[in-house]
Amino acid sequence: MKIGSDVTSQPTAVVEAQKQAKLVDAAQQFEATMLQELLKPMQHGQSSWGGEENSDDTASDTISSYGTEAIAKAISKGGGFGIAKQIVSKVTLEHQRNSEKKISYY
Repeated sequence: MKIGSDVTSQPTAVVEAQKQAKLVDAAQQFEATMLQELLKPMQHGQSSWGGEENSDDTASDTISSYGTEAIAKAISKGGGFGIAKQIVSKVTLEHQRNSEKKISYY
């Protein structure tokens, strides 16, 4: 019984497309994390209900944190600051260079 998928049985184009999709997803997650850190100070300004902020309210802090995370992910998926795009571009270029080096060694 074989549990794992056999990567060698899949066409190269499919494997490369899967790798590219994973790279894009990881780059977007990275950008979203950075954006979330940039947005955090904004959530501590004023309560979303218009009142004074109560720093002891952990439920409100948790909800606010989830909201900040959702906003950061949405911004990143929509293009964000272009960080994810730059990461994908640089990693893909580096991968191509390494592939060319391996071919030239043979």
